[in-house]
Amino acid sequence: MKTYMAKPAEIDRKWYIIDASGQRLGRLASEVATMLRGKHKPTYTPHLDTGDYIIIINADKIQLTGDKLQQKKYRYYTGYPGGLREVDYQTMLQKKPEKAIEIAVKGMLPHNRLGRKMFKKLKVYRGDQHPHQAQKPEFRELRG
Repeated sequence: MKTYMAKPAEIDRKWYIIDASGQRLGRLASEVATMLRGKHKPTYTPHLDTGDYIIIINADKIQLTGDKLQQKKYRYYTGYPGGLREVDYQTMLQKKPEKAIEIAVKGMLPHNRLGRKMFKKLKVYRGDQHPHQAQKPEFRELRG
């Protein structure tokens, strides 16, 4: 029996909406990364982007467990000497909650050209409004 390999013309992409209110950041990110890769489909092919488009709404209502709000830090480098910056997640969730979700999901995708292509199918919004009504997205409940 031969292994099935999807062809780029055969890939059927859907649009899903996921409500992030009350969800844990890591559990949401791992589920979304799986859907972006297409691993939830029987036609999953490792070297192709077979995943779906994901719209995450209510990003400002995401939760972290324990003391991660104060202790967990996001570090980035500006490119200038002495330009290492640190932001704790409490500040990040107040100013840019979309960024916190995007960073978590991006870290769970492959770190190559294919991962960057998959990441472009993720749309994250602070409130419950989004401009993708024309794609007729369907609501998706997460496991657990």
